[in-house]
Amino acid sequence: MTEDNVTRIHWDNREFILIGTAHVSKQSAQQVKEVIETEMPDSVCIELDEQRYQSIMEGDKSKETDIFKVIKDKKATLLLINLAVSSFQKRLANQLDIQPGQEMIQGIQSAQETGAKLVLADRNIQITFSRIWHNVGFWGKAKLMMQIISSIFSNEKITEDELETMKSQDMLDSMLQEFTNSFPRLKIPLIDERDQYLAQKIKEAPGNKVVAVLGAAHVPGIKEQIKQDHDLDLLTKLPPKSKVLKIVGWAIPIAILALIAYTFITSPSVGIQQSLSWIIWTGMLSGIGAALAFAHPLAIVTGFIAAPFTALHPLLAAGWFAGIVQAYFHRPNVRDFENLSEDVLSAKGFWHNKVTRILLVVTLSNVGASIGTFIGGADIIRLFIENLW
Repeated sequence: MTEDNVTRIHWDNREFILIGTAHVSKQSAQQVKEVIETEMPDSVCIELDEQRYQSIMEGDKSKETDIFKVIKDKKATLLLINLAVSSFQKRLANQLDIQPGQEMIQGIQSAQETGAKLVLADRNIQITFSRIWHNVGFWGKAKLMMQIISSIFSNEKITEDELETMKSQDMLDSMLQEFTNSFPRLKIPLIDERDQYLAQKIKEAPGNKVVAVLGAAHVPGIKEQIKQDHDLDLLTKLPPKSKVLKIVGWAIPIAILALIAYTFITSPSVGIQQSLSWIIWTGMLSGIGAALAFAHPLAIVTGFIAAPFTALHPLLAAGWFAGIVQAYFHRPNVRDFENLSEDVLSAKGFWHNKVTRILLVVTLSNVGASIGTFIGGADIIRLFIENLW
């Protein structure tokens, strides 16, 4: 048995065997099988969370998704990101003629065959995305969305050099590497925190001999972190909403309304201009966002009408209303959910499938309304200042 990519750690009278797998390599799955069958560990840890494990074991359950509930729970953008990541993984797997997560599947099978305890060692991917989302500002969120969505439409093939680089990276990290270069703080929730979480789960696995199946990028960090104690509750806690952002979120609309009200008192005609500017910029750009997603005409109109009001309320978003109208007129059927795994492989599929179309309507309408808020707010301030003179 080759020891390449295998790291052995002896700590507290226990042995931890880390297999640094290449997520895009067929050889990794074979090595996982060989190591587990040879070592006969007490436990096998795999870099999966419960959600991804259930997806592997029970198949895709996306057809059970209630799209109205997704919008209501404000998870449309998160679901779109998950689908974009899935699209990246599947296109890469198709190019290389491999099964996504093949080495993890082998880890599950080998654990069952040898009687080892299976431990799901990775943090929930939605928590990771939530902590990533919290770690970047408004423009960071916009750039992250552009980075992820652009990956949907990329038809470029992975070069040999890129492939070799990706063999030593985590799948999420390889997808977002360019973004992590621009926003170094992103590395904390994406890699560092997961290293800590994985190390603690591996350390808590039962038995004196533990095999861990991991992306190669996590092995160096886990070697360091496994000798320390980490609070899993703290690492899985959703980041609190910033009080500053909450104050600013309410202060901006209050300030805009105050400026318009004062201007109406001093110069009604200018106040009307301010109001029209606000309606046109927020509504028009929200409607354009929905139109870019090829939304139903009434969904576009809904985004236009809702945006001037939702932009003044931090807890509401125009895209939610546009998305609900879109879902009402083009509600996804069973076939849309069944075809989702194939449709996310292309830009045409993302726009054709009713599920992803709704998610795009919500996201792009919200993005348009946000841009319109900045432009409309700036124009209101301009008119206010000009009116003073």
